Amino acid sequence: VLVGRLILVFHSTPQASWALLFKAIVDRVGALILLLFSLPIWLVAVIGIRFGSRGPVFFKQERAGLYGKPFIMWKFRTMHQGAESQRQELEAHNEMEGPVFKITNDPRIFAFGRWLRRTSIDELPQLINVFRGERSLIGPRAEWDKLVAGYEAQIPCYHFRHLVKPGITGWAQVNYPYGASLDHNLRKLEYDLYYAKNYTPFLDLLIMLQTLRVILWPEGAR
Repeated sequence: VLVGRLILVFHSTPQASWALLFKAIVDRVGALILLLFSLPIWLVAVIGIRFGSRGPVFFKQERAGLYGKPFIMWKFRTMHQGAESQRQELEAHNEMEGPVFKITNDPRIFAFGRWLRRTSIDELPQLINVFRGERSLIGPRAEWDKLVAGYEAQIPCYHFRHLVKPGITGWAQVNYPYGASLDHNLRKLEYDLYYAKNYTPFLDLLIMLQTLRVILWPEGAR
């Protein structure tokens, strides 16, 4: 039943070229404007991370982009040095084998890093990826490349989500609660394929407004 639903959700004609061109322009211009206006916040983040935890300011990881092509994603580091890679190795194992590895009030996140996550400021460096054309402001979540092969082997139509650029925020992110288990990814895929099929500038505007709501009222975060 789920396979049929996924196919029906995605079955559509290709997006109009004008809409894709408009989206590319909005991504580049929007990323540049946001980068310029957020520079004071970057300064606060850099100083806070330097004083809050030893190690690099940025966390970098390879993610799957358009057509599955890998790119290096940038974020502000929020965990103590070495903790991010350990957590994601454990998540990669558990997502394929059993329950997702997740700790409430994870002690590996340093105090300032927790604030960065709560305010979503840790996501700001991803604007560099958008400006470089590696991803979009809005689209499916960019998954860790080490997980993609496993998802594609277990989830029907999963590879279709790579027909659009991954985004910093997206239709699945604002409509479905966070989760990294196989079942969660099945449900989120429906939203991703719906977005790939039905993209319009108006839908992107709606997602952006929903994202602002989540940022301003974190209790409604997905």
